[in-house]
Amino acid sequence: MSATPASPYRHWLPALSLALGTTLAGVSVSAEAQEAEASPRDREVTPSYGAELEGFDYPYPVERFRFSSQRQEVQMAYLDVPADEPNGHTIVLLHGKNFCAATWEDSIERLNAAGYRVIAPDQIGFCKSSKPEAYQFSFHQLAANTHALLESLDLEDVTIMGHSMGGMLASRYALMYPEQTEKLVLVNPIGLEDWKAMGVPYQPIDEAYASERKKDAEGIRQYQQSTYYVGEWEPRYDRWVDMLAGMYAGPEGGLVAWDQALTSDMVFTQPVIHEVDEIQVPTLLLIGEKDNTAIGKGLASDEVKKTLGHYDVLGERAAERIPDAELVEFPDLGHSPHIQQPERFHEALFDGLKRLEES
Repeated sequence: MSATPASPYRHWLPALSLALGTTLAGVSVSAEAQEAEASPRDREVTPSYGAELEGFDYPYPVERFRFSSQRQEVQMAYLDVPADEPNGHTIVLLHGKNFCAATWEDSIERLNAAGYRVIAPDQIGFCKSSKPEAYQFSFHQLAANTHALLESLDLEDVTIMGHSMGGMLASRYALMYPEQTEKLVLVNPIGLEDWKAMGVPYQPIDEAYASERKKDAEGIRQYQQSTYYVGEWEPRYDRWVDMLAGMYAGPEGGLVAWDQALTSDMVFTQPVIHEVDEIQVPTLLLIGEKDNTAIGKGLASDEVKKTLGHYDVLGERAAERIPDAELVEFPDLGHSPHIQQPERFHEALFDGLKRLEES
């Protein structure tokens, strides 16, 4: 893989000036002094990972799919986990924007036990995959990348299961490759409403980048607690906070933030809701109704905010529009039902997959 060039935007940041040992007044600051200024909690809790999540261990061996895309060499990290007693089916797990292949750990284990071969990629721009400095991010491109990966593994007729942003990607994949998609599973997908059309103002990428650079473990934890877990928190969730915060805190945090800004723009400007009527494959929707995710909600007026992210309504509307869809709702769960209550979620998942198979 070719080396990733340094981000031209890093020189904007005061944090970089401190890292180089200068203050705004031009006084030299040693690395030891900077370390002393950090709180003990920051040093103990927030790890430092590389731009491709170097230093963070995945639950299964990581494979690499290397290919050329948009005039550059890139690599997709992915997990390929066969079942001990195969049932003849393969399921592809597509992560959300603030998630990685590793966050499917519990699902992979349970799906394997049920006989599924599991493929879980990290998309370009995320987690252990390449972080291009310049890339035209679109769900069409990411779906094409995923299809190329599956072709390289000689896989057809797979079940595509996506969570959050991965639900947007899974929907796009099913629209582009219906003949290769056996079933579609959407877990609290975003993009079930058009935020821009509803009145959320557009955020320029440079502003989004500046916002991404401010993210830290505490802010990530607070957001996940309120949105993913309905105000609750368990120690087992901390690993996923560290996974994200560690990339931002690492030596290439600026590049990570830049790709996150680019992909946020993709999510905001490419809602899939306008095309769900065209999905041709059996679809299972698994919806935590307490979810309130809406990209850009913080930029919207109070009046617009009230209209956004009502998953108790969005799931039902999507199920009505997808021609062959079944909806399973969890009235008390949030954005990540498969992590929040894994036993309950996976029981519903397997029951739903069985019903789709029988139909």
